Amino acid sequence: MPAERPRPTIADVAERAGVSKGLVSFALNGRPGVSPQTRDRILEVARELGWQPSLRARALSVNRAFALGLVITRDPEIITGDPFYPSFIAGVERELAPAGQALVLSVVPDEEAELAAYRKLVADRRVDGVFITDLRHDDARIELARELNVPAVTLGHPETPSPFPAVSMDDRAGIEAAVDHLVRLGHRRIAHVAGPARMLHGSRRRRAFEDAMARAGLPADLVVETDFRAADGARATRDLLAPPDAPTAIVYANDPMAIAGLGFAQRTGLRVPDDLSITGFDGSDVGEHLFPALSTVATEAAGWGAVAARVLLRSIAGEEPGDTDLPPARFVPRESTAPAPPSPPANG
Repeated sequence: MPAERPRPTIADVAERAGVSKGLVSFALNGRPGVSPQTRDRILEVARELGWQPSLRARALSVNRAFALGLVITRDPEIITGDPFYPSFIAGVERELAPAGQALVLSVVPDEEAELAAYRKLVADRRVDGVFITDLRHDDARIELARELNVPAVTLGHPETPSPFPAVSMDDRAGIEAAVDHLVRLGHRRIAHVAGPARMLHGSRRRRAFEDAMARAGLPADLVVETDFRAADGARATRDLLAPPDAPTAIVYANDPMAIAGLGFAQRTGLRVPDDLSITGFDGSDVGEHLFPALSTVATEAAGWGAVAARVLLRSIAGEEPGDTDLPPARFVPRESTAPAPPSPPANG
């Protein structure tokens, strides 16, 4: 039986990275005094070597939790069917594991429970910083995090002044590109199945749809608001397709709703995309393997999570990383969009 391979040490990481053991310790413990480039190189070397810290010993020695908090205010049913959060969390974990950090995840039913969860995580010293996602109008979490004096990073720019760095992606560009694509294909009755207006990204995507339709000289009167559930997507599709002047194309605010809408349309006898064109938003892998493959807006959620984690770790280390703008969302045309039919499809 081969001898067990010794666990890599800080000295091994320092030698491979070409720096001192002290600098490695500072980088791995999230302490100030290490440039972002050097910290990233040290973390990459630690990841390659498979270095794992003693989390309990580190936490006791520096009075830190070595954990980041993510509180999600969604029905668990929505999260299990939404490809964004699993991909986002995977990106976060990709950065936390080599840094010896953990992610503390809490799923709560409403905003009151959400605020209580943040307070408890900080009061119990279970986290050193928090992610603030699904930004809302008049978002109380910004002021709460300020009051709690906890480092934070927001996914997107809040409406209210914020002392925290934001990691943002222009999702308007993707919605506008989807509408422009459908207009070029000859569609004139285009609907939008939107997310909740209370969330900034839900209302932002709706405004992007309305603006793109206005530029094309088309009415944006076919909009149904949902809570991002797949079942909502199916119901919205049913309602949109019921009238005689039903749309010939539907732009959905996420992929699960688009997939549910596609299934409903096909069960009623409509052919996608011959009778009805459909676009999603997320760029989830499953959409590529549907028949027809789903035209969608790709957002790179895993990369978003990785960048947000790096920014938050730098904030905890005492740096001021500033805002980060990611590449804008991009429209990916596939098989679920085609030229508009010559006449309204029959709704059987």
